[in-house]
Amino acid sequence: MNLIFEDRAAAERNRSFRALAAGSIGNFIEWYEFGVYGYLATVVAERFFTPAGGSAAEGLVRTYASFGLAFFFRPLGAALFGRLADRLGRRPVLVLVVALMTAATTLIGLLPTYAQAGALAPWLLTFLRVIQGLSAGGEFGGAVAMLTELAPPGRRGLYGAWQSFTVALGLLGGAGMAVGLSGVMTADQFAHWGWRLPFLLALPLGALALWLRAGLDETPEFRERGVRAERVSVWAIALAAGRVMGWSAAGYTFLVVLPSYLQTSLHTGFREALLATVLANVGFAAAILPAGVLSDRVGRRPVMLTGAGLVVVLAVPLLNLLQDSGVSTGVKDAALCGAGAVVGLLAGPGPAMLAEMFPARARCTGLGLAYALSNAVFSGCAGLIITEAVKRTGNLDVPGYYAAATCAVSVLALLGPAPRRKAG
Repeated sequence: MNLIFEDRAAAERNRSFRALAAGSIGNFIEWYEFGVYGYLATVVAERFFTPAGGSAAEGLVRTYASFGLAFFFRPLGAALFGRLADRLGRRPVLVLVVALMTAATTLIGLLPTYAQAGALAPWLLTFLRVIQGLSAGGEFGGAVAMLTELAPPGRRGLYGAWQSFTVALGLLGGAGMAVGLSGVMTADQFAHWGWRLPFLLALPLGALALWLRAGLDETPEFRERGVRAERVSVWAIALAAGRVMGWSAAGYTFLVVLPSYLQTSLHTGFREALLATVLANVGFAAAILPAGVLSDRVGRRPVMLTGAGLVVVLAVPLLNLLQDSGVSTGVKDAALCGAGAVVGLLAGPGPAMLAEMFPARARCTGLGLAYALSNAVFSGCAGLIITEAVKRTGNLDVPGYYAAATCAVSVLALLGPAPRRKAG
């Protein structure tokens, strides 16, 4: 009898581990690609959005407009694929979205530039960004639902945090790839063809994700609830979006938009700007899993309120510190790591908090829509809003004000009604 129980326990552990790996790698690919696009924004702007005689600032604004457009297709993807995942199951939808994401990302690395294809080039790039936006919208809801539904009792915060942790790894991977290639290539080589390599790397990564996901079992919670999807409460989606608004905006401000801000506003070199972003992402990654574990012990809201409150207080002083030429590089580096860690306090408990706000038969749709809407408005538009606002006002503190204002709204949303809580 003991052997039977031990075999069942081992099978449960293996299933949880495979789900963890399969759910995480798709998120890694998604955010690796989104990170690469953000880190290489100045290069992409020159290759695709700056015809001869055009200004670099205008090209960068167009690049971020394309970046933001993809985010506005994420809610559509969340609604479409989320509904399918709530009716058909998590596994088939997760296989489909990672296939779409991989194909679109790989094709970006093969696109002709403006010099080669004229005005067709930015349209092709924007089309592929739309495909990525749709697939990314379906990825989050399905992955978080699977991770949290297969989590052992009392560890939903930790398992959900793996989604955010692989986001951090993806951003770090994108930044590391960009830094590494820019270091071993000449500037001319990198600008002409080296920028393609980070996008092409998505092909083998996507193949691995497909293999892992094809062998997944459906979650017991979905099987027990059946295939009849429930209606999603508009209030629950709005409240959930408000709770992750600060996570979305502060995360993109400090982890993705920062390189272009440092280059265009503070006139930092390309490699130095990327290295600064790597440091912020290291702090982000280091805080996520501990924050998820802590949320399993003390609750999601206390941890997230701490993170959002710290951003409100510290965002503008951080920008002032980076602008101060009298502050040593070591102090600035430590501050960037700290900023990333504060965002990690929001990202660690965030997935589990969203999952607990929606019933199983509406979970993928509800949490996917909340996350996608928040990201569409406050992440996808972050680069465009910040770049344009700094350009028009000349105020270098704009990124800090943006992050602080959105986190202030999240504080209010987190203090609202308690999320729906399910045992485990």
